[in-house]
Amino acid sequence: MTDLTRRQALLLTLASSLPLVAGAGRAQAQSAAQKVTVALDWTVNTNHIGLFVARDKGFYREAGLAVDILPYSDTGAGTLVANRVADFGINGTISLFTQKTAGADLKAVYAVVQSETGRVVFNAARGEIKSPRDLDGLTYGGFGSAWENALIGTIIRHDGGKGNFETVTLGTSAYEALANGSVDFTLEVATWEGVEAELKGIKQRSFVYADHGVPDEHTTLISSSEAYLQANPKVAAGFVQATRRGYQFAADHPDEAAALLIAANKDALTNPALIRASLKALIDGHFLRSQSGAIATMDPAKMEAIGDYLFAAGILRDSDGNVVKQRPDFAGYFSNAYLG
Repeated sequence: MTDLTRRQALLLTLASSLPLVAGAGRAQAQSAAQKVTVALDWTVNTNHIGLFVARDKGFYREAGLAVDILPYSDTGAGTLVANRVADFGINGTISLFTQKTAGADLKAVYAVVQSETGRVVFNAARGEIKSPRDLDGLTYGGFGSAWENALIGTIIRHDGGKGNFETVTLGTSAYEALANGSVDFTLEVATWEGVEAELKGIKQRSFVYADHGVPDEHTTLISSSEAYLQANPKVAAGFVQATRRGYQFAADHPDEAAALLIAANKDALTNPALIRASLKALIDGHFLRSQSGAIATMDPAKMEAIGDYLFAAGILRDSDGNVVKQRPDFAGYFSNAYLG
């Protein structure tokens, strides 16, 4: 239970004590099902849609699983998985690489998205910003990670700039600061904050990372621990494959999938238009399913490339906090084997 807050411990206790199905016959079926827990990386959003579809359409039940989707807490999903508090967790590619290099027991088993959903964004009225080198000397509203500085520096230098910019750490308030002009640019997820800005009529322009010297990445993954995977290979495969059915259903039936997600999270998802528009962006942009039809699969070349970038940038550190000097074996950071 390392790193758990009291609030989270209470939530987990409540989650484990609540019955998942009602009725004597269904209760008996549940007793035979394998319980699986999955932690979210953030408050509920469209990146999580496949989990809720798989649960509420019965895909997990058909796989012999009783899946609890744990509420988001202050403790990251990767930490919950590595400490065996959750069996699976949604986490970012960058956090997977940094945590695993530092010794966390993590392995990615599913790519939620097939390409980078993040982008550098700024107000469309800033006509003087024509290319990334024009960001030199401007103020960035950031989130406090080493990854951001390396990312933005690379993008600016790739365009011929020096990579010098001021940083103000603001967290999610960076979007309000950008809108009111307190900062000049920030990073956002195009399929969520970007869609939300568009719905509000906020005009923005952006730079895509991969167009400016940064390797493309899957952005969002589902990970487990080596310990869990080795002890429960069939359960893990059942969970991963049922989850893929959920995301496949969402890509094929977006209206029904969006309705399911909203119905399951009525208190949290109070803007149905955002959910529908975000899911449309994920589908139309070939994020959930690539143009070649790939869904869930991690591209080994893509995973190795982002690992190499992080290593070269000095972002990867060992358990003592020292920058690693020898390139890790990134092939051990992920596996497509559970997709079947």
